Amino acid sequence: MRSVPNILTGGRLILSLLVLLFLVAAAGAFPFVAVGPADSLALKAWAFVCFVVAAVTDFFDGWLARKYQVTSLLGAILDPIADKVLVAGAIVGLVASGNAAAALPGGLILFREFAVSALRETLAPRGLRLPVTLLAKWKTTAQLVALALLLFVPAWSWFSIACNPAWQASAGRAALILLWIAAAVTVWTGAEYGLAARRALKDSR
Repeated sequence: MRSVPNILTGGRLILSLLVLLFLVAAAGAFPFVAVGPADSLALKAWAFVCFVVAAVTDFFDGWLARKYQVTSLLGAILDPIADKVLVAGAIVGLVASGNAAAALPGGLILFREFAVSALRETLAPRGLRLPVTLLAKWKTTAQLVALALLLFVPAWSWFSIACNPAWQASAGRAALILLWIAAAVTVWTGAEYGLAARRALKDSR
């Protein structure tokens, strides 16, 4: 049981890579590989499935580690990395597959994630840390829900669900609004971390 949370985290990293590869392939961006409309639809559907499974493991690896008290340093390091890789892979894949509307909110999310990671790397040698806030945990949930919906909409018909074009368009707009909300919360928490880092550096002097 001790290794199960880390196995789930490692699986999330692999699934994140598959999400990116499936979306890039669906866009026909692999050289010398021809992808027809039916194959493209199937690849987008599999990208959605992999993303959802990976997002579910994000809950279970932490829950299992706390429930059975098998937390580890490796898990503490890999878990936030796996979260960021999953989000980054989905955003890059969505933009590569033609969802230009996701580029700006997705870019803001990636900018914040890299900036906060750099802050933590800067503070660590000084013995300072930035504890994860409750709002930061919620922003991860918001990101995952918004990206899951954005991945589902173009693959809707593959799941043999009644697909009214008007409903699909409405779902796409709702998903984009959710992504913008997630981006706003993400940037807000990034600003909070920036202020916290500034105070920590000031106090350390």
